[in-house]
Amino acid sequence: MLTRDQAIAVYDFQSGQVHPDRLTQRTHAHYLHYAEQMLQVYRKGSGKTRKELHGAVNSFVAAEPDCPQRRIDAFCKLLDDVSVYDRDRRGRAVELRRQVFRLAARYHPLVQTADRLFEHAESQVKARIAAELGRTWDEIERDLFADIIEFHRLARFEGYENPAQLLARYNVAQVQAALYDAEKLVVWARDDFKTILRYAKLARLMHTITRLGDGQFRIELDGPTSVMRQTRRYGANMARFLPALIACRQWRMHATIHTRRRGWLLGLDLSSEDKLHSHLPPPEEFDSNVEQAFAERWGEAPRDGWTLVREDEILYQTQRTFVPDFVFRHEDGRNVLMEIVGFWTPEYLQAKLEKLRMFADQPIWLAVAEGVAASMPDLPQQQVIPYKTCLLLKDVLDRLNREDTRSKDGDSG
Repeated sequence: MLTRDQAIAVYDFQSGQVHPDRLTQRTHAHYLHYAEQMLQVYRKGSGKTRKELHGAVNSFVAAEPDCPQRRIDAFCKLLDDVSVYDRDRRGRAVELRRQVFRLAARYHPLVQTADRLFEHAESQVKARIAAELGRTWDEIERDLFADIIEFHRLARFEGYENPAQLLARYNVAQVQAALYDAEKLVVWARDDFKTILRYAKLARLMHTITRLGDGQFRIELDGPTSVMRQTRRYGANMARFLPALIACRQWRMHATIHTRRRGWLLGLDLSSEDKLHSHLPPPEEFDSNVEQAFAERWGEAPRDGWTLVREDEILYQTQRTFVPDFVFRHEDGRNVLMEIVGFWTPEYLQAKLEKLRMFADQPIWLAVAEGVAASMPDLPQQQVIPYKTCLLLKDVLDRLNREDTRSKDGDSG
């Protein structure tokens, strides 16, 4: 991510909005050429220092009248983020400097050209020091300040695939930088709300979820540091969450941003219609092949009065949430929840058990792989539907029909 010094945004106090810097195809099409040049600098820059690489980028972009220095610095940071630099992790540069400076102290002061008053020429002294250390001066000079960030040398460049990808990353990074001062973020989502919720947890964002009447979910993200105006660390978590949100479908967000004007709050609005492109892949529609195969076999039409809906219920307890894989909805209004438990690691199964215990008051059916059942002996067997390699429609429909029968018996009683 960018630093604050590389952030560019317009703070419109009249409209109450923050507008992060954005490169558009209509206005900045010529930036594709600059981006290609930047990529070439890094692709061919193995062995060069960070300072040399940044200098090369500046040399051809600085002439662009519509490119402030902050924008150039931002590009360099994004290129550095996907680069691997050699770093002096063992402190060899510090020890080398001690040796060189100790040896050079004998000849102080040094001059470019020796004369009667100053008899020690710099080039001669360097040659003597190199001989004493058993290295060439070029080798010494290369390693002398290897621990300073500007003199880290590029070992490997790992991205971007093309110029458009670099420009797209820049646009997202500027929105992320604007979120550093966010105190609250509200997301409205539909299809990918489970993925959005998962990434919000990974970003350590506290959340409150509300289901709306139109089938959307409102997810309010804030946290303990959001009320502390002296810190903005929580805004950084929101910034880390943003690329995952952008990779999802059918969402919009509103962030509340602090400004340097005391007491002023501005809004930052964004949606999936803004066509920002995340470097993260879009979420998979299904979590497992078993889940996908079952949904495809069931189809969209009702079976015996039951319709299958994927991930349509959220169980919520404090900051813990659980979204069962499927909901069976009967035409008479009854609902049955089902979670598929496949072949996973012991850690995953343990976490799944803990979550099921937390929501033990909810009637959740569990489709459990036979090879996993032995690892989960505490499961309530009346809620378990075992399967071998795939979950059979007949087994589920039989259980649903028994549920239907029990319901009718209960009504008649």
